[in-house]
Amino acid sequence: MHNTTVRISDTSRNILRELAAQEGASMQAVLEKAIEAYRRQYFLLEVNRAYAVIRKDRQAWSEVREDRTQWDTTLGDGLNQNERWSQNGDMNFGDVKREEND
Repeated sequence: MHNTTVRISDTSRNILRELAAQEGASMQAVLEKAIEAYRRQYFLLEVNRAYAVIRKDRQAWSEVREDRTQWDTTLGDGLNQNERWSQNGDMNFGDVKREEND
C-alpha cells in the first residue's frame, strides 16, 4: 500500500491522536474510518439534493412515487406471511422458532 503525507492542523492532529487512543487503534485507521463516514454522508447529501430537485417537478415526483408503489408490491413475493425476524437474526413462524441452519 502506498502512503501519502497529508498536512492537518495541530488541533486536528491532537483530536485524531485522542480518538485513536480511546479506540485503541492507529491514527491512520481512525482517519480512514472518518473519511469513509464522510464519503457516505456526502453521498446521502447529494442523493437528498437530487430528490429535492425532483420533488419540485410534479410530473417527475409523481413518476418516482408510482415506481415506489410498484416496487412495494414485490417486497413479499414468495415469502411466508408468518415469517418474522428477530434483532439477533433468528427467524420465527408465528410461535414456532426456527434456527438459522434449519
